[in-house]
Amino acid sequence: MERISADEPLVVIVGRPNVGKSTLFNRLIGMRRAIVGDEPGITRDRIHGRAEWRGRSFEVVDTGGIIPDEEAHIPASILRQAQAVIDIADVVLMMVDVRQGMTPVDRELARLLHRSGVTVFVLANKADTPNLEVQAEEFRQLGFAHVFPISAEHGLGVGDMLDVLIEHLKPARQVAERSSEPEIRVAIIGRPNVGKSTLVNQLVGAERVIVAPEPGTTRDAVDTALELDSTRFRLIDTAGIRRRSRVTLHAEKIAVLMARKHIQRADVAVLLIDAVEGPTTHDARIAGYVHEAGKSLIIAVNKWDLIEHKRRAAVACEQAIRQRLKFIEYAPVIFISALTGQRVTRILNLARKAFAARFQRVPTGELNRFFHTYLAEPGVFPGGLRIYYITQAAVDPPTFVVFTNHRKKRLPISVERYLINRLRENYEFFATPIRIKQKPRT
Repeated sequence: MERISADEPLVVIVGRPNVGKSTLFNRLIGMRRAIVGDEPGITRDRIHGRAEWRGRSFEVVDTGGIIPDEEAHIPASILRQAQAVIDIADVVLMMVDVRQGMTPVDRELARLLHRSGVTVFVLANKADTPNLEVQAEEFRQLGFAHVFPISAEHGLGVGDMLDVLIEHLKPARQVAERSSEPEIRVAIIGRPNVGKSTLVNQLVGAERVIVAPEPGTTRDAVDTALELDSTRFRLIDTAGIRRRSRVTLHAEKIAVLMARKHIQRADVAVLLIDAVEGPTTHDARIAGYVHEAGKSLIIAVNKWDLIEHKRRAAVACEQAIRQRLKFIEYAPVIFISALTGQRVTRILNLARKAFAARFQRVPTGELNRFFHTYLAEPGVFPGGLRIYYITQAAVDPPTFVVFTNHRKKRLPISVERYLINRLRENYEFFATPIRIKQKPRT
């Protein structure tokens, strides 16, 4: 199982659906990381975060709602993933709903935890009144020594529980300081059911996220860390981004918003396109989200194992992509099969190259040469426009400022495109958008 850090204590939150696990998880880590809603079963994959209390830090894992006897595909996968993380936990927080009282599923889950031998805290959630706090005593029948009435939503009782929790955690191991080499954050994005979770599992070599034939299986973004050739990556498997007309459930609406939010925290996005269906208008819309966010982009055409006459099909498919996604001509196209593993590790090599390009800074002398070659001559641009100077203002993404005699807020599109094309010809900003800003010379 992939950990944030194997050197910190591990706390796992379990329970049946809709008892408030994700609400508690978000409170412990201090941010809205897991999706919260009224529909049961919103969280399906494991979500990892880091919490701190009274100077002690620990890793916390939110698991999907467990239904022990359920054999449907997704619940069985949730149970399997939860059991894998329970086996290595220091403390398990078993959440129950004090308002609903004891249920057969609670009893069955308690039996599973007793067999694991792990330390268990029973958290009787939604205890918002003194009367409900008294009712929490019912859950001592489950046979665990620690029962805490809490309200994850309002924070009542959570601090008292954490005071006891940190006493049961082993000390964090002291480790040598890690390499200063940065971690490359790669968001796997695309429409529902194009194989995003399958790709993550193939790259990691383990069932890290749930893969199921039902579209929309992933709702939370799931982070997975891995290392390739001494480079550390963090894969972000996002929810499938549906067309607005197809988004119905409240949780799925939030999932789409959070998928866009997780694009923002990535360095590189990998847009998966279905090889059988080809590029769609919705693929172009998702690519637009990445371009607007200024992130590097790799286009991976998945399910290539299903395509016949591959050489001819590859040429036709890339032409269709370039035609439909004209505004991201800088994005390389790779043909993969997440199911068989064909060319999937090459994605990480491309991501590493794109990451380096994001932080490339052109030396001042080079930019002066570029200016005199392409921009200094009067009459280069129409309408009397002149550029007097160019400088690189930022990286991540590469951003250039030109000083002109132009009084409007933005340069003409044709001039901006000319500048970007010349910069790409001279300096390798691989898979990465370039931003141009202009300032009137005073």
